[in-house]
Amino acid sequence: MTLLHHIFHSPKNPNRRPPLILIHGAGGSFLSWHPYLRRLAGETVYTLDLPGHGESQDGGRQSIEEYAAEVGAFIEESRILKPVIAGHSMGSAVAMTLALNEPEKYSGLVLLGAGAKLRVSPLILEKAGSPDTFPEAVALVNENSFNPDVPKDLLRLSNENMLKTDRQTLLGDFLACDSFDVMDRVASIQLPTLILCGTLDIMTPPKFSKTLAEKIPNSRLRLVEKAGHMLALEQPEEVAGSLKDFLDGLPPLS
Repeated sequence: MTLLHHIFHSPKNPNRRPPLILIHGAGGSFLSWHPYLRRLAGETVYTLDLPGHGESQDGGRQSIEEYAAEVGAFIEESRILKPVIAGHSMGSAVAMTLALNEPEKYSGLVLLGAGAKLRVSPLILEKAGSPDTFPEAVALVNENSFNPDVPKDLLRLSNENMLKTDRQTLLGDFLACDSFDVMDRVASIQLPTLILCGTLDIMTPPKFSKTLAEKIPNSRLRLVEKAGHMLALEQPEEVAGSLKDFLDGLPPLS
């Protein structure tokens, strides 16, 4: 298996609560999730590094379906029972794909900075395609992923972490997002679903999340104030609170 996971098991977590799996976005890693979320009190949390990302080995994958297959295989091999799948950006596409392909295996779905389609700017694709302009692509993504008032250190660290991703892997992530489209299938998702989006998100604007909320029958939408696309890092306390409320509302595992 080329996927690495970081597990937090809270001693206060009753065995019958569904575990939580966190899936990062394009060019990200487990560090894309604030420690408040990776160590959510009272829960068992698996934070993943997808293949080619963070501390995982091998190269990245070329499609959302391939990433979903890797996550599905990890859940199967680790014998994780009925988890809640939470994905950010590209990770939300992976989470939706899992929910559409094998809904019976999951207890719920959490989508952050999501969309049923995830088109990528042609300028980002162009710059990510060349070694000479790759740093420009990374800078462009990060500059557009945070709210204007975010601390400069957070923006710098995010940029540095993304630059550690192999260029072909990051380009593959962007191409995978660009070809993702479940607009005609998303209404068939029946899992309880929490949709979170920053009010200042310009990468996946709130209208994308509102469309998801309209189409997914058993869903609720929360817009997070003073947050851009990286809401899990920008407003971690609010996101953690929303996650806890959602998990509290799910039935215990049988």
